[in-house]
Amino acid sequence: MSTKKDKLVIFDTTLRDGEQSPGASMTKDEKIRIARMLERMRVDVIEAGFAIASPGDFEAVKAVAETVKDSRVCSLARAVGPDIIRAGEALKNANASRIHTFIATSPIHMKYKLQMEPEDVLRQAVEAVKTARQFTDDVEFSLEDGSRSEPEFMYRIIEAVINAGAGTINIPDTVGYGEPGEYGAMFRRVIENVPNSDRAIFSTHCHNDLGLAVANSLSAVLNGVRQVECTINGLGERAGNASLEEIVMAVRTRHDLYPVETQIDATHIVPTSRMVSSITGFPVQPNKAIVGANAFAHESGIHQDGVLKHRETYEIMRAQDVGWGHNRLVLGKHSGRAAVRARYEELGIHFEDAGEFQLIFERFKDLADKKHEIFDEDLQSLVAGTEAPVEHFQLEDLEVLSKSGTMPQAHIRLLIEGESHRAEAYGSGPVDATFKAIESIADSKAELKLYSVNAVTQGTDSQGTVTVRLERDGRLVNGVGADTDILVASAQAYLDALNLLASGERKKKGV
Repeated sequence: MSTKKDKLVIFDTTLRDGEQSPGASMTKDEKIRIARMLERMRVDVIEAGFAIASPGDFEAVKAVAETVKDSRVCSLARAVGPDIIRAGEALKNANASRIHTFIATSPIHMKYKLQMEPEDVLRQAVEAVKTARQFTDDVEFSLEDGSRSEPEFMYRIIEAVINAGAGTINIPDTVGYGEPGEYGAMFRRVIENVPNSDRAIFSTHCHNDLGLAVANSLSAVLNGVRQVECTINGLGERAGNASLEEIVMAVRTRHDLYPVETQIDATHIVPTSRMVSSITGFPVQPNKAIVGANAFAHESGIHQDGVLKHRETYEIMRAQDVGWGHNRLVLGKHSGRAAVRARYEELGIHFEDAGEFQLIFERFKDLADKKHEIFDEDLQSLVAGTEAPVEHFQLEDLEVLSKSGTMPQAHIRLLIEGESHRAEAYGSGPVDATFKAIESIADSKAELKLYSVNAVTQGTDSQGTVTVRLERDGRLVNGVGADTDILVASAQAYLDALNLLASGERKKKGV
């Protein structure tokens, strides 16, 4: 006889905690694109942002709340009135909303960060939950740095906020300090010692500083937790968060072990992973579980022989179940607008006006002239590189001379607000020469923090996607460029980053 499993709520915080990765900020339109994919994946709760953080964050939360219908939309808020009121305003038009309010409860945070006594923290937490209940009947309360909080104080504050109306209690491992056995046991003790624990769903939110975020989250599930907070690709502050794709597929693959099930449509995992990577400029490492390029690859002859004879000998999941195996397109230079638009729709990418799509279609045609096969990853890169017109710097022409035994030289022509500027520079390599030539014109005073190149698809005719991270006056921005010529892609990425700095906004795309 089969035993009915509990539902595991998947709370995705890619748009909030994931965006806090240095250089990973997203525009409102980009957040909407990702939110639509999360909704299609059937994520239960989408944390769209931190409404009071900035006007841009408020507008993004508001836009996601007005767009998403099938998932619950959430905004983070500190346990203070103005934060909660702002969150309530942003979520006003949501089909289903949640306010997620928090305050630190560990001795070190209360003493040094909050400079508050425990009793004052408790009172503020209760008041915050009561205020949030004025805007929504779904309130989540988090004990920041919960894994380092004193048990008796945790029991008291959790009981009090449940009585005040909190339906979800999150005890996060904020600094990634937890260990699976210890962290899971903490939840078991909390559930056993809080008198009204049966009136709330307990939640875990783990950071990956010691590489244990997924392990800690799954241990919590085995000890009574029924909501996991996670992100696509494990994106997040510092070393990142628990990875949604790993949580979902671990629960599904080891259904004999975990007494829970999710409602996630896993076939959208890989397309969503690619979209998030493309938008943020954070590439997925090839050996990343579930969504890495090598996740279902077999090179060993023994492994290959086993898989050919019986797939389950070396594969515990089917690649198709998470979205692999369907990315080859019959699209090329003869493809029309309808076919291209239709495929973008299938990928969860929508174009609000004809001009935006025309820009993408022209780039598609240019790419189709350069390579024989177009893949989903190519389409994602085209969007990442061309969502909005260049505002300040635009590449007109690039020539790079590189020869064995000589120093590479770049000749570049940039269009700046309608005026053409030329420069040339030598460098230690062709990319270095290109960037120096650009800087001799732009004089941005920015510092290069990251240069990353990734092949979008296989083959020598693959597009290269380049990510450039620049820092100026404490502000980090990611520029992205894509082209079959890696030097052109590099120049585009550098100029993209310069345009972000020049615009004075977090991202130019979609604005």
